[in-house]
Amino acid sequence: MGYRIHPLVAAMAVAFSGAMPAIAENAAILDTVVVTAAKMDEPLKVVTDPKAPKQPIPAHDGADYLKTVPGFNVIRKGGTDGDPVLRGMAGSRLNILLDGEHILGGCGNRMDPPTAYVFPEAYDRVTILKGPQTVLYGPGNSAGTVLFERDIRRFQQTGYRFNGSLTAGSFGRNDQVLDARAGTPDFYAQINGTRSDSNNYKDGDGKTVHSAYTRWSTGATLGWTPNDNTRLELSVLKSDGEAAYGDRTMDGTKFDRENVGLKFETRKISKLIEKIEAQVYYNYVDHVMDNYSLRSKPTGMYMVSNPDRKTTGGRLAVALRPADMLQVTLGADYQRNVHTLRTASGNSIPAYENLARTEDANFTNLGLFGEAAWHLSDKQRLIGGLRTDSWEAQDQRATLRLGSGMSTTTNPTAGQTRESTLTSGFARYEHDLQPGSTLYAGFGHSERFPDYWETISASKESTNSISAFNTKPEKTNQLDIGWVRNLGPLSFSASGFYNEIDDYILVQSNVAKTGPARTVSIVRNIDAHTWGGEIGTAYQFDRNWKIDGSLAYVRGENETDGTPLSQIPPLEGRIGLAWNNGTWSVGSLLRLVSSQKRFDQNKGNIVGQDLGATGGFGVFSLNASYRPTRSVLVSAGVDNLFDKTYAEHISRGGASITGYDRSFRINEPGRTLWLKAQVSFN
Repeated sequence: MGYRIHPLVAAMAVAFSGAMPAIAENAAILDTVVVTAAKMDEPLKVVTDPKAPKQPIPAHDGADYLKTVPGFNVIRKGGTDGDPVLRGMAGSRLNILLDGEHILGGCGNRMDPPTAYVFPEAYDRVTILKGPQTVLYGPGNSAGTVLFERDIRRFQQTGYRFNGSLTAGSFGRNDQVLDARAGTPDFYAQINGTRSDSNNYKDGDGKTVHSAYTRWSTGATLGWTPNDNTRLELSVLKSDGEAAYGDRTMDGTKFDRENVGLKFETRKISKLIEKIEAQVYYNYVDHVMDNYSLRSKPTGMYMVSNPDRKTTGGRLAVALRPADMLQVTLGADYQRNVHTLRTASGNSIPAYENLARTEDANFTNLGLFGEAAWHLSDKQRLIGGLRTDSWEAQDQRATLRLGSGMSTTTNPTAGQTRESTLTSGFARYEHDLQPGSTLYAGFGHSERFPDYWETISASKESTNSISAFNTKPEKTNQLDIGWVRNLGPLSFSASGFYNEIDDYILVQSNVAKTGPARTVSIVRNIDAHTWGGEIGTAYQFDRNWKIDGSLAYVRGENETDGTPLSQIPPLEGRIGLAWNNGTWSVGSLLRLVSSQKRFDQNKGNIVGQDLGATGGFGVFSLNASYRPTRSVLVSAGVDNLFDKTYAEHISRGGASITGYDRSFRINEPGRTLWLKAQVSFN
């Protein structure tokens, strides 16, 4: 997969060449420095700008972006589409919303988690809410919630706004981003396009990792803003791509997503009603994986799998102010997703497109929620919420495959429907010591319905059955405490948590079963707990110099088995030092990761299982930026300056792929150089 010219490249070149002489006085100003870490400015809330240049190399998908936030890690599978992990929790324990919409991937082996369909720079803001400390954004957020959001403002007069960037880097990496908006006080329109492409990367030993990818997306939005407080918006989006994976026997050759969304919002309706917002959406994912398109011809059979998923949903919320010191949000959300699958194999390339799709499962959720903030005084707040979720799931599989073989048998839960009503809620107390300094303590309870990957995909079994469809819901009780301080040249945040998880849903691989004899992956419920936290600090020495650092740690216990909880990342620290005079900046980042001796082999989650112990490592990176005008920013960097060979503890295991050296884990990229040019004007 080499460097391929795309129409966006030409469009960006024209934009760059024509933008410089005509920059308006009120042109948007880009962040000057390269961002190396995000900080928490409010209790359990991190808000970042995805358009700002970041180190490591600016992200091409949602998981790649989140790994710069303390507490996050990514399970690597290849060059793209890793699964994000927050405080040791992955999958549906982490709620991901794209502009208010839920999107669920099609692949039964997690080639395409929700963040695979995100190009961060196409959004204006990323908000991270840690822990079960909100009920506003859907069910199951036991680890936290991530919101990729667009910020659309009414045009006060006829005008336009443009953002664009070009990125080039080692291993053939090249990205193009275009975001153009134009409008009048009554109407606006937006078009955006993104593309990211990379060849296979090499690790620090110079060994090539099967990891090339190409991803693109295009979108258009039309809006009506009859006044400053009302907005009606229609959006459409289309994206696709392909990706090679070093951790499995197949690659992703199609990631087709189609989206239509409709939003309505009106504010300042009366003294009681502050805001009403409504949203409906449709997401369709058509995914193809095979063992022949992006790798050498297989020695055995040609194999292809073509799952798809259709997700429809909506949300209605009303923000009320029944008293000056009390704010209340009441609402409902709905989501239904239907998953189908068709597979084929043979001695020649299968014509899978001619096969009929077969539905294997569907899930429906209706949630009711309420969240309130009561200002006890100017310095004290009590925030809390409650939601109830009505779930229904249907197992449509007529037969199940036994282990990794080709033999099948009747599904004992075929045609079954299961229903559950689950309750979640939280309460948090915040106390301002002074403006910019807040102490907080919160308790949250989350009940999570088992997802498609835990109950249906890849023919996972339970301990006593060949079907895992009746796995129990997971219940988390978590305490969060912390301190946030942003005063003068020093900013500081410390957050700690402890939880007890009843019926934690554990995935265990390489389990031997009889009748017939086979090795399978099973899903079972255990009791567990985790604890840990994050510390972040930054200090501005003077007008030009700034140092920042962070520390993140989590520890988990499998109480049922008396072993360490699996898939828990090790202690990690970051130290950054930057100099910035407004035009030029130079910075560095040192990432230090401890060894991890606590593991439970073959146990984990829907993304991966523990492989064994890992040693610690350190990675040093440098960056610089230059602003020739108010609206143009050029940044550059070298990641992994000393070409370190290393792999993350929670990485997937390497697969045997013809023409590539097999590694125990998927190694991270070696020394990587990158250059990014951005322009923003209106």
